[in-house]
Amino acid sequence: MIKKITTLYFSATGTTEKIVTGIAEQIAENYGGKISINNIDFTLPEARQKTYSFDKDSLVIAGIPVYAGRVPNVLLKFLNTISGNEASAVAVVLYGNRDYDDALIEFKDILESNGFKVSAGGAFIGEHSFSTTLGAGRPDEHDMTAAAEFASKIYDKTKTPDKNHAVVVKGNKPYREYYRPKDQNGNPVSILKVTPKTNCDCIDCKLCAEVCPMGSIDSEDVSKIIGICIKCCACIKRCPVGAKYFDDENYLRHKHELEVEFGDKRREPEYFV
Repeated sequence: MIKKITTLYFSATGTTEKIVTGIAEQIAENYGGKISINNIDFTLPEARQKTYSFDKDSLVIAGIPVYAGRVPNVLLKFLNTISGNEASAVAVVLYGNRDYDDALIEFKDILESNGFKVSAGGAFIGEHSFSTTLGAGRPDEHDMTAAAEFASKIYDKTKTPDKNHAVVVKGNKPYREYYRPKDQNGNPVSILKVTPKTNCDCIDCKLCAEVCPMGSIDSEDVSKIIGICIKCCACIKRCPVGAKYFDDENYLRHKHELEVEFGDKRREPEYFV
């Protein structure tokens, strides 16, 4: 029997957090409010310096964003420090309306390799990190309704703990290669080293440095990048004056192609219980 619920998530712009906490709250409500929820947000670097361990009385709703169709490789080291100890887990991935490719099956495998019993998995849609039009406003009311339906199915499964907990999710093994942008001639290009710029509208509020999940923006001079940039765009989307931007040609071409190719079709949540 589940005695406690924990959310565990990386959410630079709040979309993964919204889905994961929504699922947890609905499960707790189905239990009549008798189970408390503990939220663990490992978005910022200091949270990933801690160690986390669970037990078999726990239900962990774990969520990450999809990067290039996979689990973000910058999170792999941290994820592999978490100890499941036979806790039940739900694997949740959130993507920007293109595709989640093999991220869900990869995340499920990571959780299971670290001692979790993954009983459910879901892929949800949020506004793409690169864009304000691709998946704009998502997760929306329809997505949250799907999350609540998913939560109710998870709750039903927790009420029959003797049943086989295992779940099959969509994905390939071996995992597909990371999705890569292409140049104007169709050749794959890398935007890994591309970093945001800062224009003269900057008011030096330091918010961008505070929200950077890699701690890569220099708080003394926010125009300087002192570490890796994962293109989560938290600094851009949360800047109060719009002072952060990208100007790399390949990045902008990739952003435009994503918006054109995937902007007209609404992808819907998928879940597996």
